[in-house]
Amino acid sequence: MMATVQPRISVKALIVDAGRILVPMHRDDDGDYFILPGGGQERGETVIAALERECQEELGVAVTVGDLVGARDYIAQHHEFAATDDAHQVELVFRCTLKTGAVPVVGANPDARQIGVKWLALAELDRVRFYPRRLAELLAKSGDRPFGYLGDVN
Repeated sequence: MMATVQPRISVKALIVDAGRILVPMHRDDDGDYFILPGGGQERGETVIAALERECQEELGVAVTVGDLVGARDYIAQHHEFAATDDAHQVELVFRCTLKTGAVPVVGANPDARQIGVKWLALAELDRVRFYPRRLAELLAKSGDRPFGYLGDVN
């Protein structure tokens, strides 16, 4: 009998200020790319605590976590960047703000491919590698307004 792999819960921070979005910058063989800061929820950790921890690890900042603004599935077997075919992640996206005086830098425990932190203009998202692409399109049009469920998109 095959083992069942449960979906992983991941939390993401949507930090938008003055028409810009704060994102960790990553690099792979194809160049630089950007994703929302965040990561996996650990057992016994609330989604809020997980997002606060992830922002410290990747952006070096304390955040105030606000409203849930959207969600998506990422089912690896449907996407070109999948490292494995059995990965399934459910991402919950929360609007966040930086705490007073917070200055973003690469945090103490960044992701393996993370090389920096950057404020990107929302209007530029169509000119950079930002994932998921569907979210980049929505952000460019409507900023940090709630977007609901995106589906299984990359």
